[in-house]
Amino acid sequence: MTRKDWLSIATAGLCGALAPSRSIAAQNSTQDELERRIGRLFNEYAQQGFHRTGTAVDRRSGDWLCEEVRRIGLVPARESFSLSRIDPTVTRLIAGNRRIDGLPLFDGTFTDADGIRGRLGPINSGAEIGLAEAAPNTAAAGPLGDARRQNRHKAIVCVTRGGRPGLCPSNADYFMTPVGPPVLQVSSEESSLLSEHAQRRTAVSLIAAVKRTATTAFNVTARITGASGALPPLIVMTPRSGWYSSASERGGGIACWLEVMRMLLATRPAREVLFVASSGHELGHLGIDAFVDRRPHIVSNAVGWMHFGANIGAATVPGNTGRALDDDPDRRHATAALGSGNTIQASDDDFEAVLSRAMKSVNLGIDRRNPRGTVPGGEAEVVHRGGGRYISVIGSNALFHNPEDQGPKTVDFSVIARFTMAFAAVAEMLAAN
Repeated sequence: MTRKDWLSIATAGLCGALAPSRSIAAQNSTQDELERRIGRLFNEYAQQGFHRTGTAVDRRSGDWLCEEVRRIGLVPARESFSLSRIDPTVTRLIAGNRRIDGLPLFDGTFTDADGIRGRLGPINSGAEIGLAEAAPNTAAAGPLGDARRQNRHKAIVCVTRGGRPGLCPSNADYFMTPVGPPVLQVSSEESSLLSEHAQRRTAVSLIAAVKRTATTAFNVTARITGASGALPPLIVMTPRSGWYSSASERGGGIACWLEVMRMLLATRPAREVLFVASSGHELGHLGIDAFVDRRPHIVSNAVGWMHFGANIGAATVPGNTGRALDDDPDRRHATAALGSGNTIQASDDDFEAVLSRAMKSVNLGIDRRNPRGTVPGGEAEVVHRGGGRYISVIGSNALFHNPEDQGPKTVDFSVIARFTMAFAAVAEMLAAN
């Protein structure tokens, strides 16, 4: 699409990005109904278990999502891709008389059942086993990333630093091309003890033994046929896999994905809208790569990509139980804060403007805008690198990659409902021209 074409669309359709059409509004007769649907979807997803790619939970969750697509009125498809699944067997650190269980980085190397023994010391010291700290998804950056790439230690212990205490692992960005020595991730609660051992250069044993299983995982896709087959499609995507139950990390995006599907189905769009909920998120985005590989040139040929990223609607008010805060007069002042903490990622100024106006129209805050040209986080990365146009939202979340990310207390359904309306308005505009 040329800039002239885009300006023509934006001039004619910008109002559609600021308020839902009658057809969209008719699908959601009351806010309560929308929130109840979102609550059911969220709770069912959250209760499914550990959403790790290629596992039994991942398959059951995908089957469940297919049924939800059918309930809306579309025909879902399972698009399989292959992987070598990593299953930890013995993964622990033994320091003195303490055994500390951990989880290896899935894009590093591993040990045998006997493990590696050596002195524990700070990262980049002369110790055989280095001690580092990293927030979720930063294991390839900073001193830890450098030490991994340069193999400065026989093994590394990484204390994970999430927004809350716990073992908050990093995604395996280099799953297909592992780098560096074995890295065992452990809970932040072990930080003080391990720092003392590192200062004393205590001899420790690190075991990061795994087994590999050749298996498959699948993306869930669906399509709404456009009135004109000649127009390039709109792609709407969200990940569906991750660490632990991933309730607030993935649940909001999945709910938005299904609700936008429901809303658009009634609008008879001019162009095809293709929906994909991808597995493989925590393994270097394997699923979305497989989706693109099946469709040569789709990245740049699509009119645009909408990416519903992590933590959409994640609660930022302590004690939130998943009910709409607007219903509580003592907490209405907190509602706006629940819409903040959001990062907009966009390929260009025009796409960003449409998304930001749509979000603001439903009282959703915008905390940060990625500088133009910055490689975006999440699955939008594949679109960015392929030269496609995209808009993406990622929220903030103290429970990101935390084992406690489960249950309705982790999100606010009223905020997710607002996101569905904003996303649907943008999608309707992009699909209508």
